[in-house]
Amino acid sequence: MTEKFPVLVTGGAGYIGSHAVLALRDAGWPVVVIDNLVTGFRWAVPDDVPFVEASIDDDAAVAATLRDHGIGAIVHFAGSVVVPESVSDPLKYYLNNTVRSRSLLESAVQGGVKHFIFSSTAATYGTPDVVPVREDMPTVPINPYGMSKLMTEAMLRDTAAAHPINYVALRYFNVAGADPKGRTGQSTAGATHLIKIAAEAATGKRGHVAIFGTDFPTTDGTGVRDYIHVTDLAEAHVAALEWLVANPAESLTANAGYGRGFSVNQVLDAVDRVTNMKLDRRYEGRRAGDPAELVADNGRILSTLDWTPQRADLDGIVADALAWERKLGERA
Repeated sequence: MTEKFPVLVTGGAGYIGSHAVLALRDAGWPVVVIDNLVTGFRWAVPDDVPFVEASIDDDAAVAATLRDHGIGAIVHFAGSVVVPESVSDPLKYYLNNTVRSRSLLESAVQGGVKHFIFSSTAATYGTPDVVPVREDMPTVPINPYGMSKLMTEAMLRDTAAAHPINYVALRYFNVAGADPKGRTGQSTAGATHLIKIAAEAATGKRGHVAIFGTDFPTTDGTGVRDYIHVTDLAEAHVAALEWLVANPAESLTANAGYGRGFSVNQVLDAVDRVTNMKLDRRYEGRRAGDPAELVADNGRILSTLDWTPQRADLDGIVADALAWERKLGERA
């Protein structure tokens, strides 16, 4: 039985971070959250979870948090995630995702933290030549977002080689859905996730859904992605933490996806099924840098971590996202 020490979750007031807080607590891990609330929400953190409002590069605040709470592991979500914005404002992404991660990592080493889990991304692969994509395939990011995350992976690898700390870097594919119990969900205004956008359209918050590209070499011409339920992803972080504790001399980089893809039209068909209505679809040209298909080979995470996806049904992912969208409407 693993002794459960306190875990610091950075960005724990955001979309994926708030789900990870719930998953860790549900598994019996004491949790502390640090978040600067630039994109996160204070209400997304449970009242009984210690909360520090600070940036992860506030060295004094982070050091005090690690010391005062006896933190044994960091699960790092804080950062910027909008790919088009990373192209127009690359320095923001290299600051938020790379420079500030470096500060956090130094604080972890100085504070004697033994374990680190990093939210990386499938954007590190760029436009892969082979699908499904494996972790040993080339990492050639095509935007600053992917590069900023890949640079942090490199820092983690080098730091773990020089200091007594091990890590798991999870390369997320397309994260979607919301907590099935309705405790948290994707709440950020202007979010760019397809299922979030479709849920907003289905609940009357936007008039239509734009589809970028109809001439990809896919079954219906629209882009294909691997959609993973956010709660499954959060539980993968718990499994990663338990693996790190059990294997203190090892580290891991692994894809976090289901190993199967759906096209944009197939996702919107699922929204139509769940809502029994027809979304207004507007077809537009491709966006620069969008790969035709991005699907995980998830063999490594399934064979290494004690983790089995429980929520891979697309209609279920959509239903949870819609339930949360309706709840957000009630909060407004």
